[in-house]
Amino acid sequence: MMWKKQSVKIQCKDEGDDGFKKSAVQLRRIADFQVLPLLLIGFATYQLDRTNISSALTGGLASDISVNQNTINLGNQLMYIGVIVLEIPSNIVLLKIGPRWWIGGQVFIFGVIAALQMFIRNKTGFLLTRALLGLAEAGYIPGAMFTLSTWYTREEITKRIAIFFFGMFGGTAVSPLLGAGLLRLDGKGGISGWQWIFLVEGIWSMTISLMLMFLLPERKKYQTISEIEKIDLHETQDTQHTIAQRIPLTVVWRTLTDLYKWPHFLATACVFATWCPLTTYTPSIIMSLGFTRVQANALAAIGYLMTLPVVLFFAWLSDKTKKRGFTVMIAISAYLIALVVLRLVQAHVDRWGKFGLWTTVNGLAVGYHPIHNAWIQMNSQNPEERSVRVAMCTFLVDIFRD
Repeated sequence: MMWKKQSVKIQCKDEGDDGFKKSAVQLRRIADFQVLPLLLIGFATYQLDRTNISSALTGGLASDISVNQNTINLGNQLMYIGVIVLEIPSNIVLLKIGPRWWIGGQVFIFGVIAALQMFIRNKTGFLLTRALLGLAEAGYIPGAMFTLSTWYTREEITKRIAIFFFGMFGGTAVSPLLGAGLLRLDGKGGISGWQWIFLVEGIWSMTISLMLMFLLPERKKYQTISEIEKIDLHETQDTQHTIAQRIPLTVVWRTLTDLYKWPHFLATACVFATWCPLTTYTPSIIMSLGFTRVQANALAAIGYLMTLPVVLFFAWLSDKTKKRGFTVMIAISAYLIALVVLRLVQAHVDRWGKFGLWTTVNGLAVGYHPIHNAWIQMNSQNPEERSVRVAMCTFLVDIFRD
């Protein structure tokens, strides 16, 4: 009887192997052609709403609502504080509600708030809408990255995270181009160019939110394929309904107090402390060189577009060498060198030289970022820790770029 029972188990296991391989291939196909593209588009939309203020400033936003640069900076700080407050709690809620409704709902809410910015008339209205926008946007990046990690193996996640961040860099690149086009509508329908920017991009966000809510596939359990592969196949059926529904406070505390991970968090935060102001003021900087507001917005997009091949290169290098930390160090070093050269040379070149230097800095700024995020996820022991780590990384980024 024992021999017979063992034979049946082995036979079921063999059958399960084939079924699992087919299931894994199917999961990857769904992830590559549905989950990843939808989250990428959502990320681009998120970035449009976050960075369109740079184009609005060249369209006269500050003068129209009677605010100065200090108020603009304060508004951005309030936005990031809003993100900071809800980032980790957002990923905790994600595990309960699921990514489809939680992520899609967030995009809809920040789309509404983004559109309402067209009605700003004074300092109070500006600061209030920026703070609300930050609260609404808080969970998108950590929630989307955690969702991706439930669909891919350790070997697959780096390239997918790099592709996902195309949404961020692509959105940053498209934002000034779209801004340049929408600024041409200045005065149409009695609406200023900067108001058109907020209205159109807010409506776009609400449209994308409906796509996410109705088209984003959901897995019923928060385990990566690699984690499933560790389970003996004859036990898989018994574990399919095991869902991580909550994050114990002990996991949160253990993650926050793991000092060996803090250098990774702080490295990301320090880079973003220098790059994020550039996303707000690059069009204005280029405009100060003597270009028109439309030209400045169009030229600003070049540096952001450069980020895309830079990200792909470092992702390829990371996978090729399997040296994640070394690749991150090279990428950050390239950015620091560009900053030093900018500081030393810009006073001695003409406006096109200055434009080239600023463009290079923008292109190299965050080439390391997708690899770093993938590393953080790959070295998490379980879904709960991964969720907190991803939120923590974004949390510190937003603190330092304040």
